[in-house]
Amino acid sequence: MILLTVLFLCIISTYSASVKGHTTGPSLNNDKLYKFDYSAEVYVDRVKASLQKSAGYRISSGVDVNLLWRNPDNDDDQLIKITIRDVQVENVNERPAAKNIFKGKSTEKIIRKEYLEALQRPIVLELVRGKVKTFYSYQNEPGFTQNIKRGLASLFQLQLHSGPAHEVDISGKCNTTYHVQQDQVTKIKALDSCEIEKEGFTSHNKILDVSTKATSATVYVLEDGFIKSIKAEENYVLLLNSRRKTGAKIVSKQRLELKSAQAGPGLIAGKQVASVIKTLDSSYVAVPLVAEPVKSECKKCPSLSEHWKSIREHMYPEKLSKAEAARSFLSFIQNIRKATKEEILQIIRSENKELLPQVVDAVTSAQTPASLEAILEFLDFKDASTSTLQERFLYACGFASHPSEMLLKSLTAKFKGDIANEEIKETLVIVMGALIRKLCDREGCKLPAVVEAKRLILSRLEKAKKDDNVRMYLLALKNALLPEAIPLLLKYAESEGPISNVAATAIQRYDPSFLTKEVKETMNRIYHQNRKVHEKTVRTTAAAVILNSNPSYMEVKNILLSIGELPLEMNKYMLSMIQDILHFEMPSSKTVRQVLKDMRAHNYDRFSKMGSSSAYSGYITRGPDISSTYSLDILYSGSGILRRSNMNIHVFDRNAELHASQVVIEAQGLESIIAATPDEGEENLDSFAGMSAILFDVQLRPVTFFQGYSDLMSKMFSATGDPINVVKGLILLTDYSQEIQLQSGPRASMEFLGGLAIDISGGMEFSLWYRESKTNIKNRVAMFIAGNTEVDSFFIKTGMETTLEVETALDFISTVQFSQYPFLVCMQMDRVESPFRRYVTKYESLPSGRRYTARRGKAELLAGNEYPLHQENSNMCRKVFGAKSDSSSNWF
Repeated sequence: MILLTVLFLCIISTYSASVKGHTTGPSLNNDKLYKFDYSAEVYVDRVKASLQKSAGYRISSGVDVNLLWRNPDNDDDQLIKITIRDVQVENVNERPAAKNIFKGKSTEKIIRKEYLEALQRPIVLELVRGKVKTFYSYQNEPGFTQNIKRGLASLFQLQLHSGPAHEVDISGKCNTTYHVQQDQVTKIKALDSCEIEKEGFTSHNKILDVSTKATSATVYVLEDGFIKSIKAEENYVLLLNSRRKTGAKIVSKQRLELKSAQAGPGLIAGKQVASVIKTLDSSYVAVPLVAEPVKSECKKCPSLSEHWKSIREHMYPEKLSKAEAARSFLSFIQNIRKATKEEILQIIRSENKELLPQVVDAVTSAQTPASLEAILEFLDFKDASTSTLQERFLYACGFASHPSEMLLKSLTAKFKGDIANEEIKETLVIVMGALIRKLCDREGCKLPAVVEAKRLILSRLEKAKKDDNVRMYLLALKNALLPEAIPLLLKYAESEGPISNVAATAIQRYDPSFLTKEVKETMNRIYHQNRKVHEKTVRTTAAAVILNSNPSYMEVKNILLSIGELPLEMNKYMLSMIQDILHFEMPSSKTVRQVLKDMRAHNYDRFSKMGSSSAYSGYITRGPDISSTYSLDILYSGSGILRRSNMNIHVFDRNAELHASQVVIEAQGLESIIAATPDEGEENLDSFAGMSAILFDVQLRPVTFFQGYSDLMSKMFSATGDPINVVKGLILLTDYSQEIQLQSGPRASMEFLGGLAIDISGGMEFSLWYRESKTNIKNRVAMFIAGNTEVDSFFIKTGMETTLEVETALDFISTVQFSQYPFLVCMQMDRVESPFRRYVTKYESLPSGRRYTARRGKAELLAGNEYPLHQENSNMCRKVFGAKSDSSSNWF
């Protein structure tokens, strides 16, 4: 008898093991109703903040699960029914009654009766080997209730062996990894791999952009082959690259816990899934398990015209250096992006001349098909009287955060047509170059519009006869930075006059990896004048290209040996450049130090050259996130008159660099005014002074102060001392927008916008009476950054708004007194006191208008600063201002 009992137990255990081995997914018992408690929570807050103070909400309910059908030929193929019941909506954290937006409101009032009924209608899942093969629900059900059900259904998908898997759930088709350990299963979902319809865009430059990190983990605890509990958590973190303290996080949690298993309905007989579903309810249809896009509409939002009326007072030109102007600009862009072409045109056509340029900035920066159509319909390039608006439109295109192929195609078409103003034509092709580069950077170099624009610029450059036309196409290539344009640029760099200078500075902008042996050979020929005599400006640019592109020992040695044989001020300039490389630890500093061990290159005679020209680099800021550097170099002619001043600001982090600004003032042919002798190679230059600028990696159209001797004299006698404007307007810098599908069902949106109100101007004063020249570059900027992270569940919105604002000014003044030799030169770079404000607002709101907000902020005054230059400059400044005070007391 004992032997029979043991044999019976062995048979039973063997049978049980074979069933468990056959079932590779969760298995429900027949005639059982499983009752679960379910909750889905959403938190929104700052990145390092505790969840206990976050904005958010919780949806909790009961969930009934029962087995409807099991395939008689395959235990791994089963239909389960899931029903949501007893739904409650509440704060995710305890809150006083006065701050509880759900106080006194039933779930039916919060969600609305028809939506609550839809949410509580059951769904059916066909599970095959633990994966959801088909999701059955009711047709035409509201998207947001359907998504909540999808989020719950996705939890029932799991496999009982370790390893990778490709799964389709509410998040899309995703790569997942399972880790199985006894009765616990952990599922890690790679959210960045999920294939799902996405909306949004990012900024062109990484420094101006936002970094994101997303994680998802689900832990299953099993009992008797079925689910005892599930805990799932998703985390999304956003960080502003330029200030990583500023960011946001969204945490989404789901919990499902088995409370009881009791007697339930029996199985439905049938061999096919379709017949079973039809028997259950003929209204069921198979719908995708992947979420459908759902976004609630704003019913009380102001129209575009109403919004414009509320902000227009902040957009007058005299207010563009204020943070409020940048704030209004960003909010206007957001509303334009929702507007139709007709609504946009209505505002453009009704606004006055003073505000219209700012409207053009915003409409162009919106970068929607409707805004592009509206602005192109409004602007008439055949009308020279509207050239100011045309230029504002073109520059806004150049600064576009995520330009489209259609934008470049439209500009190419305009360029081929009639353009009344030659300066606008030049600006247009220069901006086309900037768009080519941005689209190529996003792997769009083979787009038809890009191919056509490249072909147009390169072919017309080769055919151009007039210097003005050649310069125009070279400036476009200076923005485009096409590798195939380098041979053309080298050819023009070895030519003469301003064309040579533009081509050389274009080559200087390329990444060193593009500077081949042929490029360096050409730059060496220019610097050492092996074939022809070149101007100092071109030679020094060639030297900079060589020294910044991994120079060889001999290249550095030849440059050092040339010092002493160069024109007087160029000797001093090159010496300063070498010293700057050493003190600022630039990449070539190691090679320079090796060369300096040779006494033929490093001796007193060479390193004691007199002169006023200089080159100096320093840090504006050094931080854990980003750093910014400034460089100032100034080159004089042998007679003491400014030849070129160059101010650069670069911003960089570990992975990216941004040429934030460059302002170059050049002058030539002014020696005749003071009866001085021009330097070698510059004997026949026309009198000229002008300014060229790069702003946020975009080369702008150069500005001319005067051209020719007669123009110079007329402007000297009629000069008011007012600076000439280089660029003035509103620029969209950071432009990040992403839609995210949370596993629990709601849709999240994450948006960061950064705007700049900017006014850059520069001037050059020249006094024969005092034998003094002065250049002044004024940079006035106001920046506003706004971030909004929001979870929209249709019946409630919760989120966090972050704002940063700063107003500042940076002045670069260069004063030269040439009444004696060596000249007295004083350079100053000053930043004024800058107000800096930041605010964080967390909120929860219902469609009825009931809203909870919690706001924190901080305002501080950043101290002004006079940036240090080399000690020699400080000594000169004392002499310059000392001489001025002496001369004022001895007027006659």
